[in-house]
Amino acid sequence: QVQLVESGGGLVQAGGSLTVSCAASGSIDSIYEMGWYRQAPGKSRESVASIRRDGTTNYADSVKGRFTISRDNAKNTVSLRMNSLKPEDTAIYYCKTTIQRGPIFLGYWGQGTQVTVSS
Repeated sequence: QVQLVESGGGLVQAGGSLTVSCAASGSIDSIYEMGWYRQAPGKSRESVASIRRDGTTNYADSVKGRFTISRDNAKNTVSLRMNSLKPEDTAIYYCKTTIQRGPIFLGYWGQGTQVTVSS
């Protein structure tokens, strides 16, 4: 089993910054990718940013230039630095880790952390 523990959510004013972090532990053979998703009330869960083992990053268009994802491979952690936050960034942010076991890729989710941006 793989456990993901998220931290760093909270309340911030529009224009402010916040960092959310996620630490993976357990039966980790090889982490292929770590990333962040978010789900706002009444909306589907969407991908925000991801980073692969080789450092390749991917961002949703809505956060490009404002959010930065980083990863510590030695500690199996991933962080998302969020700048210039907007009220529409308000959501529960979920960490997702994809483990590679040979030819098989397994995804694991964190419990989520609330990010609220006030106007």
